[in-house]
Amino acid sequence: MNQKERVVIIGGGFGGLYAAKRLKHAPVEVTLIDRRNHHLFQPLLYQVATGELSPADIASPLRRLLKTQRNARVLLAEVTGFDVANQQVILRNGTVPYDTLIVAAGAGNHYFGNDHWQQWAPSLKTVEDATEIRRRIIAAFEAAEVASDPDTIRSWLTFVIVGGGPTGVEIAGSLAEIARETLKNEFRSINPSDARILLVQSRDRILPTYPPGLSEKAAQTLAKRGVEIVTGTRVSEVGPQDVTLSYGDEVEMVPARTVLWTAGVKASPLGQALADATGVSLDRGGRVEIEPDLTVSGHPEIFVIGDLASFAHQDGKPLPGVAQVAIQQGQHVAESIKTRERGHRLPDFRYRDKGNIAVIGRGAAVAEVGRFRFAGWLAWQLWAYIHLTYQLEIENRLLVLVQWLWNFITRSRSALLITDRQETGFTTPEIGDQRRRWIYDTGLWPRVE
Repeated sequence: MNQKERVVIIGGGFGGLYAAKRLKHAPVEVTLIDRRNHHLFQPLLYQVATGELSPADIASPLRRLLKTQRNARVLLAEVTGFDVANQQVILRNGTVPYDTLIVAAGAGNHYFGNDHWQQWAPSLKTVEDATEIRRRIIAAFEAAEVASDPDTIRSWLTFVIVGGGPTGVEIAGSLAEIARETLKNEFRSINPSDARILLVQSRDRILPTYPPGLSEKAAQTLAKRGVEIVTGTRVSEVGPQDVTLSYGDEVEMVPARTVLWTAGVKASPLGQALADATGVSLDRGGRVEIEPDLTVSGHPEIFVIGDLASFAHQDGKPLPGVAQVAIQQGQHVAESIKTRERGHRLPDFRYRDKGNIAVIGRGAAVAEVGRFRFAGWLAWQLWAYIHLTYQLEIENRLLVLVQWLWNFITRSRSALLITDRQETGFTTPEIGDQRRRWIYDTGLWPRVE
């Protein structure tokens, strides 16, 4: 009896999971390896960070998603490298053999050589990132409530979002709603609507991958909601109490206790590990340069998909790191494996752009679908429909739908919770001993000796 082909998939994101599910009826054995036990619906992660949804609303255990797929198993493990000669994936605590390897390890955050900024400017990639950002946002309002010095209050109520792409725009719009609507009348010493929200973009407009007209509409909508948009500006320094902005030759230091980073991504370190093992080239972002059929040059048994892949064979420019690309590539690889089993070859991969939508806030979004470009209520409805239908579990769809309806009607956010006591650094001389002890005891910010 012939042994079934062993397909090993690294990464339980969109690309890896869709590849695994597409192989459900194929005569192969699928092993999905991930460091985390859940699939995360990343397009809605910002809503966890801003308290509109809870983590369980947008995450599903990988084992549950694949429990009816008898030819698939899940391994909770960390991949450290590749033994290409012996066709093995090297784990921190062992090895896994493969006949076909699909690397869908995704990407991380890019601080452009300033990784020490991460402690003061968290980014948004994981559930832990989202709950940490949520904690910092709510803690900032709480700290402003107990502060007495006007300058200190202003610094707590100043929020700087670095990066004017879709994630930055979405967070900025949500923060404006929190300050102007959700927290209205909930504080006694401060007015949350006094919060200053700065969206900093290095290029000349926000949403630079969208048509200029849609970027302008997004900017106008954000401005109406109280967001200050600063374009053509770079961040030159981030500290615990301020951020330094550079406008050409001019420099401005903005007192701000809460800085959120959405400015860039870099490929998973597994890209370098794969390059070391195979000799494949990496692009400037550390992504693996792949062949038109999504394989690694000289290794037809190794596929790379999603955010880790640099695919520039369609129009000369690498495909964007978005969910739709990963999903289509995962499905294509699965079909390639099935047709190869039958002795055929699938045509090279070709991405079908289904459009782009960026939400700006409640009832507002911008959309580009084919030749059509529109903004406002219709774009927001389309965004909501798409994000509901792409949830992998019916339970999550229902949870998100009910929560959205409730939030839309009441303008509240039920998940605005401080759920841990993580220390981040806070002390100011103008706050009295009793207030300082309250801040320490509640876990908002710790002592800094």
